[in-house]
Amino acid sequence: MSTFNNPDNIALRELFNTTQTIALVGASPKPERPSNRVMAFLLSHGFHVIPVNPGQAGNKIHGQPVYAKLEDIPEPVDMVDIFRNSEDAGSVVDEAIAINAKSVWMQLNVIDEDAALRARDAGLIAVMDRCPAIEIPQLFVADWHK
Repeated sequence: MSTFNNPDNIALRELFNTTQTIALVGASPKPERPSNRVMAFLLSHGFHVIPVNPGQAGNKIHGQPVYAKLEDIPEPVDMVDIFRNSEDAGSVVDEAIAINAKSVWMQLNVIDEDAALRARDAGLIAVMDRCPAIEIPQLFVADWHK
């Protein structure tokens, strides 16, 4: 069995350049929660972000309707951003594969190497233990100075 490695910076830059719609699993309406802040960051950078949280389904977070699960989202999803604990990440990855997402992103401290390998084997780009709100400014800093 091979070990998992995150994509390099060139691949991550390409991933963000080709991603439009992000399902954010574990989205919280509470402003102090990292998922809430990352969702606001992604929205402010032009991504269409769809919050997923069964306890908030039917409500809105940052003006976006919340869905209970990935399969309820009525449009294609490019990236599934996972704000769940490592033990729950694998089932979310399996749901991402089932809805034909193009990539899965496991947040900081969310680590499930088997799930990341399953995603990669299913043709998805997988990222683990990273945060897009940290990566985007680092990857695109040169673009922001133009």
